[in-house]
Amino acid sequence: MTRTLGVGIIGCGNISQSYLTQSPRFRGIEIRACADLNQSAARQRAEEFGVRAETVDGLLGSSDIDIILNLTIPAAHFEVSRQSLDAGKHVYSEKPFVLDVAQGQELARMATARGLRVGSAPDTFLGGSHQFARHLLDQDRVGKIVGGTCHVMSHGMEHWHPNPDFFFKPGGGPILDLGPYYITNLVQLIGPVRRVAAMSSTPEPERTITSEPRFGDKIAVETPTTIHAVLEFASGAVVTLGASWDVWKNGHAPMELYGDKGTLLVPDPNFFAGEVLHSEKNGDFVAGPEDWDHPFGIANRDLPDGRKVADYRTAGLADMAIGIVEDRENRCGLDVALHVIDVMTSILRSGETGNFITLETTCNRPAALGPDAARALLRDAG
Repeated sequence: MTRTLGVGIIGCGNISQSYLTQSPRFRGIEIRACADLNQSAARQRAEEFGVRAETVDGLLGSSDIDIILNLTIPAAHFEVSRQSLDAGKHVYSEKPFVLDVAQGQELARMATARGLRVGSAPDTFLGGSHQFARHLLDQDRVGKIVGGTCHVMSHGMEHWHPNPDFFFKPGGGPILDLGPYYITNLVQLIGPVRRVAAMSSTPEPERTITSEPRFGDKIAVETPTTIHAVLEFASGAVVTLGASWDVWKNGHAPMELYGDKGTLLVPDPNFFAGEVLHSEKNGDFVAGPEDWDHPFGIANRDLPDGRKVADYRTAGLADMAIGIVEDRENRCGLDVALHVIDVMTSILRSGETGNFITLETTCNRPAALGPDAARALLRDAG
């Protein structure tokens, strides 16, 4: 691997700070510039992280930029990615990379015609814990998965996010905002989904911001905030997914998968690490093994409350860049991301209509990322 691809960020909001902080850990990429419709935001990020500030047009025309990292709001993802492909740039987008299947198919056609790649977050499924869960399944430790449950529940983002409006607009909501973490992990663990059914509701038509600097502002809620769905996988597994921003507290495990030989408990796929437990039939749950030495499970970031967490955001982008150079598929690829969009939008459509929805798309499970393959993505593999 001798080539480093230049990355330019479009969208300098909250999430850009995470990519700019984590990207130096990885081989194959270098973030060189950033742009935003709010040019003062671009200048602030550029000064903070030692990259150059550009206009959007200037960034798209820059010869040293190979990949556009699309960190705009969900409603703008498609148009920014389309413009980037038109400019001859590969694209890696925050999730959801589009808001419907037709948009994703159009980007796929454009990318294929131009010999370009489109990738998409989330990449948390590449974390050490989720890859250990994948390893257990691939080793047939709990048998064929026949069912499961997933729960992602809180009381929304208006309590902490400085500008939470988009979470409650079309393109937001718990399914499109947090669903990608859960559904992508399910796809990498047990494969594609065949059909879905769901019920949904919007208990609070208006939210009040209690964070600064907009304390007291009101947000009209324009997307369902409580959704209960059933996913039938091509493998035959049936998994229940509960997603809500109307819950103050709950006791559900993030993800449980039930096999014909045992049970697998998977930590929150919104994070790279956490405890994985598995049992054989009625035996006790056990963790380990201790020799699973995956670098993306090592705590490397301090939270404000003093806890340490594993944060390897940008792993998917680096894997795509190296995949481009090595001419291999990237794990956070378009086919998987498009299938996840199909699952999520079908869930929302089923919630509106009350009908079962058979999916338009399918995909292969992304390749596993074992400890050695993960180390190969890092600049310092020690």
